[in-house]
Amino acid sequence: MNQKPIRKAVFPVAGLGTRFLPATKASPKEMLPVVDKPLIQYAVEEAIAAGVEQLIFVTSSSKRSIEDHFDRNSELESELEARGKHHLLSMTKSIVPEGVSCIYIRQPEALGLGHAVLCARPVVGDEPFAVILADDLIDGQERSCLEQMVNIYEKQGASVLAVEEVDQAETDKYGIIEAEPVYDGLAQINSIVEKPAPDKAPSNLAVVGRYLLTPAIFDLLEKTQKGAGNEIQLTDAISDLLAEEKILAHRFTGTRYDCGSKLGYLMATIDYALQHPNLRDDFKSHLRSITNKLA
Repeated sequence: MNQKPIRKAVFPVAGLGTRFLPATKASPKEMLPVVDKPLIQYAVEEAIAAGVEQLIFVTSSSKRSIEDHFDRNSELESELEARGKHHLLSMTKSIVPEGVSCIYIRQPEALGLGHAVLCARPVVGDEPFAVILADDLIDGQERSCLEQMVNIYEKQGASVLAVEEVDQAETDKYGIIEAEPVYDGLAQINSIVEKPAPDKAPSNLAVVGRYLLTPAIFDLLEKTQKGAGNEIQLTDAISDLLAEEKILAHRFTGTRYDCGSKLGYLMATIDYALQHPNLRDDFKSHLRSITNKLA
């Protein structure tokens, strides 16, 4: 198919992070570290690995540390150079590789995910694009979740949403789809609803924080009224888009951590520490000592 490639990714990072107060009172939730990298950096690395060249952050006045993190720090670089810490210097410089640009757009009001995505329209233009929610840290193992989705988009030429099964009792926390299988791991969406009550949910397949969308979503977002939570919901615009285009649901390979919750964040920290080449052995020993005490 001759569709445009996915070159742009939108990161909605203007939220207040109230579930992590007081830690997020002065520091963005997206800057919370999982071992030695902030959540937003994991999201950015996933986008870059999938071929994204423009990183579009929809931000707010309290999120300047995100901008600083992806900017050059000449004083730090000079100090690392003088001390001969070349590995750390290289790591710091490569946070944003050559050929990748960062663009920051202010969301003037916290009006919901749909509104945040709409704020990116002037930069995205008429291209297909990704939306990545840093709260959802996804360990794709062999291939990242977004890479898997881009591969499907290139073959199918349609919008793709990442989905996974959730407990039926938790459907009121997600956008929930009803879909027909295309092949193992891929389905065509028939309907989508934001945060339905468990007894009204069409399934237990929940949309998680990865979207590949065509630019047609923007015209629909312009017309979308406030919905669940009195916010402009991206899910509602996607529901309208179903009347115009095919949208696919991908059951990705990998593990998702809901780092918007304290428990999910702690689980991610433990699992990523167990994968860290410099920490895993000592950390395993520490965990064994803890489990022995709990036994």
